[in-house]
Amino acid sequence: QVQLVESGGGLVQPGGSLRLSCAGSGFRLGDYIIGWIRQAPGKGPEGVSCVSSFDGSTYYGDSVKGRFTISRDIATNTVYLQMDSLKPEDTAVYYCAVTEGDFDVHVVCNHLDIWGRGTPVTVSS
Repeated sequence: QVQLVESGGGLVQPGGSLRLSCAGSGFRLGDYIIGWIRQAPGKGPEGVSCVSSFDGSTYYGDSVKGRFTISRDIATNTVYLQMDSLKPEDTAVYYCAVTEGDFDVHVVCNHLDIWGRGTPVTVSS
């Protein structure tokens, strides 16, 4: 059974930085797309960033390009999201999510099917 455990959320001022971590376990397949989906109050889920375990290809949503960086530790099945230059509109619950299989990261990132419990990020002065 796939399990995803997030950490690293919190309160930060505009312009600040946070790093989220997600430890994954129980993968049945060697290939998967893993990343982050966020959901702000009153809004639908949004694919933030994903990475392919197969070839390391990445996807970033338009609203975070140039500010967020995704990385992974293959040995520990851990994925990180470094968030810089945070804005109030980045406030949301951030969920680590995964879909097993060899897919195009640009297609799948907004449709990941196994989610963690989420970690809240609040950007406010």
